[in-house]
Amino acid sequence: MMKRTGKFEDLIPMDDPQAVFAEVSHIVSLLHPDFNAAALNRVFQDVVRLFRGEYPGYRRCNTWYHDLKHTTDCLLAMARLLHGLALHGLSMAERDVSLGLIAALLHDTGYIQTADDLEGTGAKYTLVHVPRSVAFMEKYLPGAGFSSRDLDYCRCCVNCTGLETHLGELQFESGHHQIVGWMLGTADLLGQMADRTYLERLPFLYREFQEAKIPGFESELELLKKTPAFWEFTQQRLVTELGNVARHLQEHFRGRWGVDRDLYREAIEKNITYLKFLLEHHEADYRDYLRREGYMKILDQLK
Repeated sequence: MMKRTGKFEDLIPMDDPQAVFAEVSHIVSLLHPDFNAAALNRVFQDVVRLFRGEYPGYRRCNTWYHDLKHTTDCLLAMARLLHGLALHGLSMAERDVSLGLIAALLHDTGYIQTADDLEGTGAKYTLVHVPRSVAFMEKYLPGAGFSSRDLDYCRCCVNCTGLETHLGELQFESGHHQIVGWMLGTADLLGQMADRTYLERLPFLYREFQEAKIPGFESELELLKKTPAFWEFTQQRLVTELGNVARHLQEHFRGRWGVDRDLYREAIEKNITYLKFLLEHHEADYRDYLRREGYMKILDQLK
């Protein structure tokens, strides 16, 4: 556990998946003191193995943006949303908590290539990664002891992360299930945009878009220029499509850390403000100002 500075990035060492999962487990214990964590623990360990290339039949994750860290960022944001909602007065049943977190762990498995898929990287599946993630779950969850009803639950939640998904067409089993789906869609967006290295990772997202032949981004710089507008789109989506569940994050930080602020929103707005500064004053050499974690050196080595 790290010091309580009131800074988003100082609460938990986000680069350490085990530390993130320890915090998730603690949050779950606040929600349900007698929570049976066996299934969640198993899925977490399997997902770590999958992304590291240690799961039979699959290659190591080779997408630098949609990597294990993105998955654990999403997982922790999901747990925090569940906790914030409970503090607001709506506690989810143990099954909802467990399956919601499991769906978060599995939501981007569609980027992982099978062992015999040797062409390119998992980024080529960007446009179809949601149905591919669902397909992975359909194979994995029954073998891990989950029922068909559990699979349907997770499938619906993962579909909430697709930006092209018409959420009104999804068949939720209950109102609580719908809220869990909204939370996963929210956690997926906020988890990545609040990352302290979000701006450093955007050039890697551009590479993924290039490989997937996604139109509308002719250069790395164009993606950066469109990112503030994406934040505006995200804020609207959080409210109009995802039930505005993000508003409960402040309750989590107040209850868990004694910080009465929404640290996700603060971190994202800090990222966007700095990005706008770079675009205004350092458009020609913006990479020189994206220095965290040596990402630009890694990017140069990938060329």
